[in-house]
Amino acid sequence: MSRHIALTVDRDSRLPLAMQIRDSLRGLVESGTLKPGTRIPSSRQLAVDIGVSRSVVVEAYDQLTAEGYLTGRRGSGTSVAARTGAETAASALAPLTEEPAPGARWDLRTGASDTTDFPRTEWLRCATAVITGAGRQELGYAPLAGVPHTRHVLTGYLGRVRGVRGRPEDLMITSGFAQGLALVCRVLLDRGHTALAVEDPGHPGEREFIGQSGLRPVGIPVDEDGLDVERLEASGARAVLITPANQFPTGVRLGRERRERLVAWAREVDGYVLEDDFDTGFLDPAGRLPALQSLAPDRVVYAGSASKTLAPALRLGWLAGPPDLMASVEHVRAGWDIGCSGLEQLTFARFIDTGAFDRHQRRLRTEFRRRRRTVRAHLDTQLPGAWLPGGAGGLQAYVRLPSRIDEQALVRAARRRSVLVRGGRDYSVSAAGSPPALVIGYAKANCAALSRSLTEVGAAYREQWEGAG
Repeated sequence: MSRHIALTVDRDSRLPLAMQIRDSLRGLVESGTLKPGTRIPSSRQLAVDIGVSRSVVVEAYDQLTAEGYLTGRRGSGTSVAARTGAETAASALAPLTEEPAPGARWDLRTGASDTTDFPRTEWLRCATAVITGAGRQELGYAPLAGVPHTRHVLTGYLGRVRGVRGRPEDLMITSGFAQGLALVCRVLLDRGHTALAVEDPGHPGEREFIGQSGLRPVGIPVDEDGLDVERLEASGARAVLITPANQFPTGVRLGRERRERLVAWAREVDGYVLEDDFDTGFLDPAGRLPALQSLAPDRVVYAGSASKTLAPALRLGWLAGPPDLMASVEHVRAGWDIGCSGLEQLTFARFIDTGAFDRHQRRLRTEFRRRRRTVRAHLDTQLPGAWLPGGAGGLQAYVRLPSRIDEQALVRAARRRSVLVRGGRDYSVSAAGSPPALVIGYAKANCAALSRSLTEVGAAYREQWEGAG
């Protein structure tokens, strides 16, 4: 394969050509432009590309190889060498779920999606139909807020399964939930907000994201009835991000009385509620309440995505909110990008229209119900004294531990037994005083893996239980 690299030489310079090539390549590596493992052109190819003798390039490559910048192996060509410390800064910015864990057999951390059952055949069938029928309009740029047909289909779907109220014109297709959150944060800043209330415990990555947007995240405690609205009222914030259907990570549901009080608060302070409906597809339809947005379309911005139910790689999310707010969101977005892939949007619309999305979610609910039952069964046999609050669905289990258990010591002991799991304090705004807990994510672990991994966690737990006794 012919490879290319942006490299030039100055023939009027007093610096020898080989030295110019060496210094240019070294600079590209040190700046991170050329990452470790990147293949670079052969000496013969680069010589042709920049019009120099091959021996000049060979001299530069040999010098960089001696300095540890390049590595070469017969039959594999030349590539950028892995350098000690080169990736340290990047790894510090990795998401919570992506921390490296060499040697671990089981990963029970939250934040992942189960992509093993991605409906490839049905998705491909829908994509093929869309591409086959695509004309000039479908192959052009999609409107900034999304393809009208997809917005129409998605509005109908959300109304049918979640009770979301609104017009297709008030729904925007986004590149996942993160972009939707970023857009809303920017609009709130433009409207004079300085803070965004969040649940405590909640998603630590979202708190950091909100802080980076310029808003101050304010933690509001969560109890067995969900967000403490009274504490929210006293916080001074005029906007809140909430997971009312299945609170992350505890799994509790916002009660009816608090829903009504939350809506009343939003109207009283002229504020907004951002409803993150991230895992409703995994909840039993018979036991879930309609979206909070159905109570107050003028005050609640409904947000969702296909990342958990289908795959994060699709980068498909949506926002549905009050018309005036969504107009501001679209104005902000106009300065950011030119919208999402129209073909992906149309494929998703067809996936919904054919009933494939409903069938897929039904299969997921059945499987994840089995996984949660497996967790509950192992609590009874492996973790005496622990209990599972919250509802009966979702992607994780919040396991409360007896006060005598040292949460972080248990997490470390589980890691030594090749199980990655996080403690409840990792999700708390203020770890001080938080009761000990484990948050067991089972998106990446089937029932067999859950059984084996929780048996190991149970062994570590019993050692601490007996030692504390």
